Amino acid sequence: MNACIRAVVRSAIGMGYEVYGIERGYQGMVEGAIHPMNARSVSNILQRGGTILRTARSKEFMTQEGMVKAYRNLDALGIKSLVAIGGDGTFKGAEAFCSLYPDLKIVGIPGTIDNDLAGTDFTLGFDTAVNTTIQAIDKIRDTAASHDRLFFVEVMGRDSGCIALWAALTGGAEEVLLPEKVTDFDALVKRLQQGAANQKSSSIVIVAEGEKNGGAAKVAEEVKKRLPDYDTKVTVLGHIQRGGSPTAMDRMLGLRFGVQAVQTLNEGRNRVMIGIYKNEITEVPLEKAIRDADPIDLRLISINDMMTI
Repeated sequence: MNACIRAVVRSAIGMGYEVYGIERGYQGMVEGAIHPMNARSVSNILQRGGTILRTARSKEFMTQEGMVKAYRNLDALGIKSLVAIGGDGTFKGAEAFCSLYPDLKIVGIPGTIDNDLAGTDFTLGFDTAVNTTIQAIDKIRDTAASHDRLFFVEVMGRDSGCIALWAALTGGAEEVLLPEKVTDFDALVKRLQQGAANQKSSSIVIVAEGEKNGGAAKVAEEVKKRLPDYDTKVTVLGHIQRGGSPTAMDRMLGLRFGVQAVQTLNEGRNRVMIGIYKNEITEVPLEKAIRDADPIDLRLISINDMMTI
Protein backbone atom coordinates (compact mmCIF):
# COMPACT_ATOMS: atom_id res chain seq x y z
CA MET A 1 0.00 0.00 0.00
CA ASN A 2 2.90 2.40 0.63
CA ALA A 3 3.88 2.40 -3.03
CA CYS A 4 0.31 3.32 -3.84
CA ILE A 5 0.13 6.06 -1.20
CA ARG A 6 3.35 7.53 -2.59
CA ALA A 7 1.94 7.49 -6.12
CA VAL A 8 -1.32 9.16 -5.06
CA VAL A 9 0.42 11.91 -3.07
CA ARG A 10 3.02 12.84 -5.65
CA SER A 11 0.79 12.60 -8.72
CA ALA A 12 -1.94 14.67 -7.01
CA ILE A 13 0.60 17.33 -5.99
CA GLY A 14 1.88 17.32 -9.55
CA MET A 15 -1.66 18.10 -10.75
CA GLY A 16 -1.96 21.00 -8.33
CA TYR A 17 -4.03 19.43 -5.55
CA GLU A 18 -3.60 19.66 -1.80
CA VAL A 19 -3.28 16.20 -0.31
CA TYR A 20 -4.29 14.93 3.12
CA GLY A 21 -3.62 11.58 4.75
CA ILE A 22 -6.24 9.95 6.97
CA GLU A 23 -4.87 7.84 9.81
CA ARG A 24 -6.48 4.45 10.43
CA GLY A 25 -8.95 4.59 7.57
CA TYR A 26 -12.60 5.35 8.29
CA GLN A 27 -11.98 5.40 12.04
CA GLY A 28 -9.49 8.24 11.61
CA MET A 29 -11.97 10.01 9.38
CA VAL A 30 -14.58 9.86 12.15
CA GLU A 31 -12.09 11.04 14.77
CA GLY A 32 -10.58 13.78 12.60
CA ALA A 33 -7.12 12.21 12.39
CA ILE A 34 -6.43 13.95 9.09
CA HIS A 35 -3.17 15.73 8.27
CA PRO A 36 -1.64 17.44 5.22
CA MET A 37 0.93 15.52 3.18
CA ASN A 38 3.64 16.73 0.84
CA ALA A 39 6.15 15.03 -1.41
CA ARG A 40 8.54 14.44 1.49
CA SER A 41 5.79 12.76 3.53
CA VAL A 42 6.15 9.71 1.31
CA SER A 43 9.93 9.57 1.02
CA ASN A 44 11.69 6.26 1.68
CA ILE A 45 8.52 4.16 1.99
CA LEU A 46 8.59 2.06 -1.20
CA GLN A 47 10.39 -0.81 0.51
CA ARG A 48 8.18 -0.86 3.61
CA GLY A 49 5.35 -3.34 4.07
CA GLY A 50 1.96 -2.41 5.47
CA THR A 51 0.85 1.22 5.33
CA ILE A 52 2.34 4.36 6.90
CA LEU A 53 -1.20 5.66 7.37
CA ARG A 54 -2.18 2.51 9.26
CA THR A 55 -5.60 0.95 9.10
CA ALA A 56 -8.41 -0.06 11.43
CA ARG A 57 -11.93 -1.44 11.40
CA SER A 58 -14.54 1.14 12.33
CA LYS A 59 -17.89 0.09 13.76
CA GLU A 60 -18.72 3.75 14.30
CA PHE A 61 -18.39 4.54 10.59
CA MET A 62 -20.94 1.82 9.84
CA THR A 63 -23.59 4.01 11.49
CA GLN A 64 -25.15 7.13 10.00
CA GLU A 65 -23.96 9.13 13.00
CA GLY A 66 -20.40 8.04 12.33
CA MET A 67 -20.64 9.00 8.67
CA VAL A 68 -22.00 12.42 9.64
CA LYS A 69 -18.95 12.99 11.87
CA ALA A 70 -16.62 11.82 9.10
CA TYR A 71 -18.22 14.11 6.53
CA ARG A 72 -18.03 17.13 8.84
CA ASN A 73 -14.31 16.52 9.40
CA LEU A 74 -13.69 16.30 5.66
CA ASP A 75 -15.87 19.32 4.91
CA ALA A 76 -13.99 21.45 7.45
CA LEU A 77 -10.84 20.90 5.43
CA GLY A 78 -12.53 21.31 2.05
CA ILE A 79 -11.94 17.67 1.09
CA LYS A 80 -14.33 16.41 -1.59
CA SER A 81 -12.32 13.63 -3.24
CA LEU A 82 -11.08 10.43 -1.61
CA VAL A 83 -8.86 7.53 -2.65
CA ALA A 84 -9.80 4.43 -0.66
CA ILE A 85 -7.34 1.52 -0.65
CA GLY A 86 -8.72 -1.78 0.59
CA GLY A 87 -11.02 -4.68 -0.07
CA ASP A 88 -14.68 -5.57 0.11
CA GLY A 89 -15.35 -3.85 3.44
CA THR A 90 -13.59 -0.65 2.38
CA PHE A 91 -15.59 -0.45 -0.83
CA LYS A 92 -18.91 -1.15 0.88
CA GLY A 93 -18.14 1.73 3.22
CA ALA A 94 -17.27 3.97 0.27
CA GLU A 95 -20.52 3.14 -1.52
CA ALA A 96 -22.61 3.84 1.57
CA PHE A 97 -20.74 7.11 2.20
CA CYS A 98 -21.26 8.29 -1.38
CA SER A 99 -24.95 7.39 -1.21
CA LEU A 100 -25.36 9.54 1.91
CA TYR A 101 -23.21 12.39 0.53
CA PRO A 102 -23.44 12.48 -3.29
CA ASP A 103 -21.13 15.52 -3.45
CA LEU A 104 -18.20 13.29 -2.44
CA LYS A 105 -16.08 11.58 -5.07
CA ILE A 106 -14.44 8.30 -4.15
CA VAL A 107 -12.18 6.05 -6.19
CA GLY A 108 -11.18 2.66 -4.84
CA ILE A 109 -7.90 0.81 -5.20
CA PRO A 110 -7.92 -2.96 -4.58
CA GLY A 111 -5.64 -3.73 -1.64
CA THR A 112 -6.09 -7.27 -0.34
CA ILE A 113 -3.76 -10.26 -0.33
CA ASP A 114 -6.69 -12.57 -1.15
CA ASN A 115 -6.89 -11.36 -4.78
CA ASP A 116 -10.65 -11.93 -4.74
CA LEU A 117 -12.17 -8.71 -6.08
CA ALA A 118 -14.05 -8.68 -9.38
CA GLY A 119 -12.71 -6.55 -12.19
CA THR A 120 -8.98 -6.92 -11.64
CA ASP A 121 -6.50 -9.68 -12.37
CA PHE A 122 -4.38 -8.73 -9.36
CA THR A 123 -4.82 -6.85 -6.10
CA LEU A 124 -2.17 -4.99 -4.12
CA GLY A 125 -0.32 -7.31 -1.77
CA PHE A 126 -1.18 -10.61 -3.42
CA ASP A 127 2.14 -11.08 -5.19
CA THR A 128 4.12 -10.22 -2.06
CA ALA A 129 2.03 -12.62 0.04
CA VAL A 130 2.54 -15.46 -2.45
CA ASN A 131 6.29 -14.86 -2.61
CA THR A 132 6.50 -14.86 1.20
CA THR A 133 4.54 -18.12 1.24
CA ILE A 134 6.82 -19.73 -1.34
CA GLN A 135 9.94 -18.78 0.63
CA ALA A 136 8.47 -20.52 3.66
CA ILE A 137 7.49 -23.59 1.64
CA ASP A 138 11.02 -23.83 0.22
CA LYS A 139 12.41 -23.92 3.76
CA ILE A 140 9.84 -26.47 4.89
CA ARG A 141 10.75 -28.64 1.91
CA ASP A 142 14.33 -28.85 3.18
CA THR A 143 13.32 -30.38 6.49
CA ALA A 144 10.51 -32.44 4.96
CA ALA A 145 12.93 -34.11 2.53
CA SER A 146 15.65 -34.59 5.14
CA HIS A 147 13.33 -36.34 7.59
CA ASP A 148 10.92 -38.02 5.16
CA ARG A 149 7.89 -36.15 6.49
CA LEU A 150 4.45 -35.14 5.32
CA PHE A 151 3.79 -31.44 5.94
CA PHE A 152 0.43 -29.70 5.95
CA VAL A 153 1.02 -25.98 5.47
CA GLU A 154 -1.84 -23.61 6.19
CA VAL A 155 -1.87 -20.33 4.31
CA MET A 156 -4.22 -17.35 4.42
CA GLY A 157 -7.45 -17.41 2.50
CA ARG A 158 -10.69 -17.51 4.46
CA ASP A 159 -13.01 -17.32 1.45
CA SER A 160 -10.52 -17.41 -1.41
CA GLY A 161 -7.95 -20.09 -2.20
CA CYS A 162 -5.95 -17.89 -4.55
CA ILE A 163 -2.82 -17.70 -2.37
CA ALA A 164 -2.99 -21.45 -1.69
CA LEU A 165 -3.34 -22.35 -5.37
CA TRP A 166 -0.54 -20.09 -6.59
CA ALA A 167 1.74 -21.18 -3.75
CA ALA A 168 1.08 -24.85 -4.49
CA LEU A 169 1.82 -24.45 -8.18
CA THR A 170 4.98 -22.41 -7.75
CA GLY A 171 6.16 -24.17 -4.59
CA GLY A 172 5.86 -27.71 -5.95
CA ALA A 173 3.25 -28.91 -3.46
CA GLU A 174 1.79 -32.37 -3.91
CA GLU A 175 -1.77 -31.23 -3.22
CA VAL A 176 -3.76 -28.07 -2.52
CA LEU A 177 -7.01 -27.82 -0.56
CA LEU A 178 -9.27 -24.83 -1.14
CA PRO A 179 -12.44 -23.23 0.24
CA GLU A 180 -13.92 -23.39 -3.27
CA LYS A 181 -13.56 -27.17 -3.55
CA VAL A 182 -14.77 -29.98 -1.29
CA THR A 183 -11.83 -32.00 0.01
CA ASP A 184 -11.85 -35.63 -1.17
CA PHE A 185 -9.87 -37.45 1.52
CA ASP A 186 -9.84 -40.72 -0.40
CA ALA A 187 -8.27 -39.00 -3.41
CA LEU A 188 -5.82 -37.11 -1.18
CA VAL A 189 -4.65 -40.30 0.56
CA LYS A 190 -4.33 -42.12 -2.77
CA ARG A 191 -2.19 -39.30 -4.16
CA LEU A 192 0.10 -39.33 -1.14
CA GLN A 193 0.48 -43.10 -1.40
CA GLN A 194 1.32 -42.81 -5.09
CA GLY A 195 4.00 -40.28 -4.24
CA ALA A 196 5.53 -42.66 -1.73
CA ALA A 197 5.41 -45.48 -4.28
CA ASN A 198 7.24 -43.20 -6.73
CA GLN A 199 9.97 -42.80 -4.08
CA LYS A 200 9.23 -39.22 -3.19
CA SER A 201 11.31 -38.19 -0.20
CA SER A 202 8.71 -35.72 1.11
CA SER A 203 5.20 -34.43 0.55
CA ILE A 204 3.70 -31.00 1.15
CA VAL A 205 -0.01 -30.28 1.16
CA ILE A 206 -1.08 -26.61 1.03
CA VAL A 207 -4.30 -25.88 2.90
CA ALA A 208 -6.17 -22.58 2.68
CA GLU A 209 -7.35 -21.48 6.13
CA GLY A 210 -10.95 -21.47 4.89
CA GLU A 211 -10.88 -25.13 3.83
CA LYS A 212 -14.24 -26.55 4.88
CA ASN A 213 -12.91 -29.18 7.30
CA GLY A 214 -11.34 -26.58 9.56
CA GLY A 215 -7.88 -25.96 8.15
CA ALA A 216 -4.57 -27.78 8.18
CA ALA A 217 -4.78 -29.25 11.69
CA LYS A 218 -8.12 -30.93 11.04
CA VAL A 219 -7.00 -32.19 7.64
CA ALA A 220 -3.78 -33.59 9.09
CA GLU A 221 -5.74 -35.32 11.84
CA GLU A 222 -8.02 -37.01 9.31
CA VAL A 223 -5.14 -38.10 7.08
CA LYS A 224 -3.25 -39.47 10.08
CA LYS A 225 -6.19 -41.77 10.83
CA ARG A 226 -5.90 -43.22 7.33
CA LEU A 227 -2.11 -43.21 7.15
CA PRO A 228 -0.98 -43.88 10.74
CA ASP A 229 2.60 -44.70 9.74
CA TYR A 230 3.20 -41.29 8.17
CA ASP A 231 5.23 -38.72 10.12
CA THR A 232 2.88 -35.74 9.75
CA LYS A 233 3.58 -32.14 10.71
CA VAL A 234 1.46 -28.99 10.58
CA THR A 235 2.74 -25.47 9.96
CA VAL A 236 0.47 -22.41 10.07
CA LEU A 237 2.15 -19.49 8.31
CA GLY A 238 -0.34 -16.92 9.60
CA HIS A 239 0.34 -13.21 9.50
CA ILE A 240 3.89 -13.38 8.18
CA GLN A 241 2.13 -13.42 4.79
CA ARG A 242 0.80 -9.93 5.41
CA GLY A 243 4.15 -8.25 5.99
CA GLY A 244 7.59 -7.83 4.51
CA SER A 245 9.14 -5.77 1.77
CA PRO A 246 6.83 -5.65 -1.27
CA THR A 247 7.83 -7.31 -4.51
CA ALA A 248 8.65 -5.31 -7.64
CA MET A 249 5.30 -6.36 -9.12
CA ASP A 250 3.37 -4.97 -6.14
CA ARG A 251 5.38 -1.75 -6.21
CA MET A 252 4.63 -1.29 -9.90
CA LEU A 253 0.97 -2.14 -9.36
CA GLY A 254 0.74 0.40 -6.55
CA LEU A 255 2.34 3.04 -8.75
CA ARG A 256 -0.01 2.43 -11.68
CA PHE A 257 -3.12 2.18 -9.50
CA GLY A 258 -2.28 5.33 -7.56
CA VAL A 259 -1.59 7.53 -10.57
CA GLN A 260 -4.72 6.31 -12.34
CA ALA A 261 -6.89 6.94 -9.28
CA VAL A 262 -5.84 10.59 -9.22
CA GLN A 263 -6.34 10.94 -12.98
CA THR A 264 -9.80 9.40 -12.68
CA LEU A 265 -10.83 11.87 -9.98
CA ASN A 266 -9.28 14.74 -11.94
CA GLU A 267 -11.41 13.81 -14.94
CA GLY A 268 -14.58 13.79 -12.84
CA ARG A 269 -15.31 10.08 -12.63
CA ASN A 270 -16.55 8.63 -9.37
CA ARG A 271 -17.50 5.45 -7.48
CA VAL A 272 -15.17 3.21 -9.48
CA MET A 273 -12.38 0.82 -8.57
CA ILE A 274 -9.10 0.92 -10.44
CA GLY A 275 -8.12 -2.53 -11.69
CA ILE A 276 -5.81 -4.26 -14.10
CA TYR A 277 -6.90 -6.65 -16.84
CA LYS A 278 -4.47 -8.18 -19.34
CA ASN A 279 -1.88 -5.62 -18.15
CA GLU A 280 -4.17 -2.70 -19.00
CA ILE A 281 -5.40 -0.38 -16.27
CA THR A 282 -9.21 -0.42 -16.08
CA GLU A 283 -12.07 1.12 -14.12
CA VAL A 284 -14.87 -0.98 -12.62
CA PRO A 285 -17.96 0.32 -10.79
CA LEU A 286 -17.47 -0.10 -7.03
CA GLU A 287 -20.83 -1.85 -6.88
CA LYS A 288 -19.63 -4.54 -9.28
CA ALA A 289 -16.35 -5.05 -7.41
CA ILE A 290 -18.33 -5.62 -4.21
CA ARG A 291 -21.08 -7.76 -5.70
CA ASP A 292 -19.22 -10.03 -8.12
CA ALA A 293 -16.26 -11.95 -6.71
CA ASP A 294 -14.03 -13.41 -9.43
CA PRO A 295 -13.74 -17.19 -8.99
CA ILE A 296 -10.29 -18.72 -9.04
CA ASP A 297 -9.33 -20.83 -12.03
CA LEU A 298 -9.79 -24.37 -10.75
CA ARG A 299 -8.28 -25.69 -14.00
CA LEU A 300 -4.93 -24.83 -12.46
CA ILE A 301 -5.43 -27.75 -10.06
CA SER A 302 -5.12 -30.20 -12.96
CA ILE A 303 -1.83 -28.54 -13.91
CA ASN A 304 -0.60 -29.04 -10.36
CA ASP A 305 -1.57 -32.71 -10.58
CA MET A 306 0.56 -33.11 -13.72
CA MET A 307 3.55 -31.48 -12.10
CA THR A 308 3.60 -33.69 -9.00
CA ILE A 309 3.60 -37.23 -10.40
